[in-house]
Amino acid sequence: MLTYIIRRLLLIIPTLLGIMLINFAVIQFAPGGPVEQMIAEIRGTAADATSAFAGSQGDIQGGGNEPAIRSSDATSKYRGAQGLDPEIIADMEKQFGFDKPMHERFLTMIWDYARFDFGDSFFRDQSVLELVLDKMPVSISLGIWTTLLVYLISIPLGIKKAVTDGSRFDVWSSGAIVIGYAIPGFLFAILLIILFAGGRFLDWFPLRGLTSSGWDSMNWAERIVDYFWHITLPVIAMVISGFASLTMLTKNSFLDQINMQYVKTARAKGLGERQVLYGHVFRNAMLIVIAGFPAAFISILFSSSLLIEVIFSLDGLGLLGFEATINRDYPVVFATLYFFTLLGLILQLIGDVMYHLIDPRIDFERRDF
Repeated sequence: MLTYIIRRLLLIIPTLLGIMLINFAVIQFAPGGPVEQMIAEIRGTAADATSAFAGSQGDIQGGGNEPAIRSSDATSKYRGAQGLDPEIIADMEKQFGFDKPMHERFLTMIWDYARFDFGDSFFRDQSVLELVLDKMPVSISLGIWTTLLVYLISIPLGIKKAVTDGSRFDVWSSGAIVIGYAIPGFLFAILLIILFAGGRFLDWFPLRGLTSSGWDSMNWAERIVDYFWHITLPVIAMVISGFASLTMLTKNSFLDQINMQYVKTARAKGLGERQVLYGHVFRNAMLIVIAGFPAAFISILFSSSLLIEVIFSLDGLGLLGFEATINRDYPVVFATLYFFTLLGLILQLIGDVMYHLIDPRIDFERRDF
């Protein structure tokens, strides 16, 4: 197993490089980059100043209030940069690192990331690492509690559905699962706000943040209560939309194992149903569920939480990545992509190791790569 782990760790490097290279190339051709946004801000500020001055002094010709804008309409590779002083554009390119060739910028970024040097945000007066570490507790809280509750609900429910396959309970619970799977989590979040957060009915839960304003003055017991008070609705919204697929996966996995010959043999030997189910079926049926844990955790932690963080005003990694993409804050975008991808690859390796620990018969070292 050690050989397999070393091999997988070495494969992380080219995989990570490939993912970063593809996304880096795509981003370079996306319109509305940081230079264009700065140009738009300069033009907007200049236009506002000109309008204000013209309103008080009358119709004014010339550029007295627009020192950065020339009257010529020189062509530029940036949209909206016509007439702007080329020296201003050159300074902005140097500020954002666009004065260097694309391949040089990519190699520099990868070398810095290999040393966990993620640079500074373009539009926030803070380093990217500080931003990520500052937002991480919110996303980690949502991810851990949601994953824990999803597994605590889905596995027993899936087992119950497999044992009572075709019963009334199985039919009604399948209907609820289909509804939970079909409706996006953010719609459940909006419904919970309407019902329980002062929307139209009850006002039991807060709508913003992960803690109250007086958090620092609370004792530890009050902090725990306040924390769970704030996180209840976001976690419920994520759990409702996340347990459906895992429940059906657990049910189908147990159904496959229940129909195996070894289960019939165990029953023929006189073993009780509980002994058969939890002594023989459980270990084999749980393999596929455990194998899907890394993907499920990554999905819950980084994908499902995005809209939930926006709706409940939770300042986490999902909201940070969304705002960075909108603002073209490339250091934050690529740093979060690097972090998420690296974590996902490591979790996949951990899932394989857990697979082997649960069933030592599975030997990944004999697989061909």
